[in-house]
Amino acid sequence: MTKELKAVILAGGKNPATAAQPILLQPLGDQKVIDYMVKNALQVVTPKDLYIVVGYQQNEVRAHLGENYNYVTQEEQLGTGHAVLQLQPLLKDFAGDLLILYGDTPLFRPASIRGLLNRHRLREAHLTLLTAIVEQPLPYGHILRDARNRIVDIIEEENASPEMRAIRELNMGAYVVEAGKIFTALNKLSASDGEYRLTDTAHQLIRSGLRVESYQVYDQDEVLGINTPADLAQAELILQKRIYRPRRIEEENIVTFGTGGWRAIIGEGFTLHNVRRLCQALANEITRLGLEKQGVIIGYDRRFLSDFAGDAAAEVFAGNNIPAILLPEDAPTPLVTFATALEKSALGLCFTASHNPPEWNGLKVFHGDGSLLLTDETDRIEAETNRLTSQEVVKLDLDIALKAGIVIKRDYTNLYVDAVEKFIDLRIIRQAGLKVIADPMYGVGQLTLGIILNEARCRVTFINERRNPLFGGRSPAPNLDTLRLLITHLREGGYDLGLAMDGDADRIAIIDEKGEYIETNDILLMLYWYLHEVRGERGGVVRNLATTHLLDRLATHFGEKCVEVPVGFKHIAAGMLEHNALLGGESSGGLTIRGHILGKDGIFACALFVEMLAATGKKISELRETVYGLTGRLYSVEAGMPAMPEMRYIIPKRIKEHPLEALGPYRILNTSHYDGTKFLLAEDNWALLRFSGTEPVLRIFAEAGTQAKAQELVDWIRNYISS
Repeated sequence: MTKELKAVILAGGKNPATAAQPILLQPLGDQKVIDYMVKNALQVVTPKDLYIVVGYQQNEVRAHLGENYNYVTQEEQLGTGHAVLQLQPLLKDFAGDLLILYGDTPLFRPASIRGLLNRHRLREAHLTLLTAIVEQPLPYGHILRDARNRIVDIIEEENASPEMRAIRELNMGAYVVEAGKIFTALNKLSASDGEYRLTDTAHQLIRSGLRVESYQVYDQDEVLGINTPADLAQAELILQKRIYRPRRIEEENIVTFGTGGWRAIIGEGFTLHNVRRLCQALANEITRLGLEKQGVIIGYDRRFLSDFAGDAAAEVFAGNNIPAILLPEDAPTPLVTFATALEKSALGLCFTASHNPPEWNGLKVFHGDGSLLLTDETDRIEAETNRLTSQEVVKLDLDIALKAGIVIKRDYTNLYVDAVEKFIDLRIIRQAGLKVIADPMYGVGQLTLGIILNEARCRVTFINERRNPLFGGRSPAPNLDTLRLLITHLREGGYDLGLAMDGDADRIAIIDEKGEYIETNDILLMLYWYLHEVRGERGGVVRNLATTHLLDRLATHFGEKCVEVPVGFKHIAAGMLEHNALLGGESSGGLTIRGHILGKDGIFACALFVEMLAATGKKISELRETVYGLTGRLYSVEAGMPAMPEMRYIIPKRIKEHPLEALGPYRILNTSHYDGTKFLLAEDNWALLRFSGTEPVLRIFAEAGTQAKAQELVDWIRNYISS
């Protein structure tokens, strides 16, 4: 039978002279130091079973935490043992276990506290200690074991011999102990240097022959206690590192949105449990806004679990009395965006991880106009999702929901194709007789693009068109490295061009008639030139800050405006609406035009590019030179570095505290921290470093007057980061 458990947090210690307010109330991440220990305790006890010993500046501590807990005042600061002893009158009849935590040890992982308690119960121990084998010397007690690996003593650092100090297993100061045993020992405790120390009680219990166990933590970062501002700064770094560690989300089932929606590793962060919680949070938002009758659109791609996630989402919305239209088969993200805007739904959902590797999945969420949710909205949904438990999810079995008609299945393929063809001159394509090869990268773009190109009488060949959730063992990202097979087929088959799309068909890549990979920057330039000069449409262009400044030059040549926005197509769409821009795009392969959907559309972009070749009668290489004649040349280089979690904190801090005046020999004219860090140099040259919002990667971009200079800028930044 499991013993009853109560917990105590020791939060009454004096403040270091260097801190203006209690160290426990200092900010750490988005919380206070003590909040982390309270959260750790509340995973194993309820607020009514949590006791907080306060003393120094107790009013401030109570005001911050609120009155949901039991507060015990330690009038005299006589040590940690004396602090625990203050609970005895309140727990005199309590026969269960007591979890003892220090308030200044916020870096214990939740799993470590659970492991400590689990070990204590399974071993039926009287006392269980949290220990760690550490590399650096720390002023903690050394754990002494006998030949049978049993704990026989704890030797404090000041009393340890050189041989004992060589023992690296230390007592971390978190305990689970039988309440009766600890209070008996505390009443026998003598003062040491004017203090009654809890570790002295642990000595007594160990030496009295009780069953003593330990649970070892392996993360060196957990051992840091917060006693000084320097400790606080180090703890901030550790927390940032944890926040950005891509696999940490499974421990607490955390849902985190990036620039392209929610993405996580399947089986860890991406689980049907988290899908249901996220959909419940979205359903709650719809209900608060009174938009239930508008319903939702739910689509999914070919990734593992995407179809199951779509079904699970439909069940949750149905359970919340929100009608759902569930697409009957895998579909491109642009089609889901289109359907959402067509139906004026409250929200559109597409389960996809876009171009991420096969082990990832995720969700993109759209407004009723087809635009992605903005950051303040995803922050709010994310926070609510992570507060929800499985018991708070309301769902209705899919078969019942379908029978009741609150969930229906509807196909939008033909409507979407018609919408794309409204913007494409099929007649002129038919006259050109182009020979096209396309690679949907085992994704969802083949059906719709195939219909459009076949109706335009293109002679089109598809490769990698069948369903394969492993995407041929690669990421479905259309870049030079992943399109070697497409290039080979194009050269051998004499095709006019090659088209490629990523896994959910919202990004594109182009291979020219020579088999040369065309950068997205050049695709945007050619299409903007074509729309403005050949089709006669007017308007500016919106690009993100990682996209070529040649668009600025071309817009200036046309007497139009080029607007720079942060990375994320939601910002592109917002900028296009604000400025009534003709074209919006980003160097990663996404674009759309005015009047089409407010999201990137690889299928539409492919069709528009084919139209451009047909209408101009020129080869891609010729079109590119035509545009360069107006803009001049700039050369782009992009590189990626694995982003260790701590880098996301260290690098921006380093740049802001020690601003750079030059990148190697090139003087910096201006530095922007608008999104990442962008260095502006002379003659439209620039360099950008920015952490990906969807992957654990630091991306470095540079654009310069020569390829060599662009590479030099990237190399300089890479070396600067590594130094």
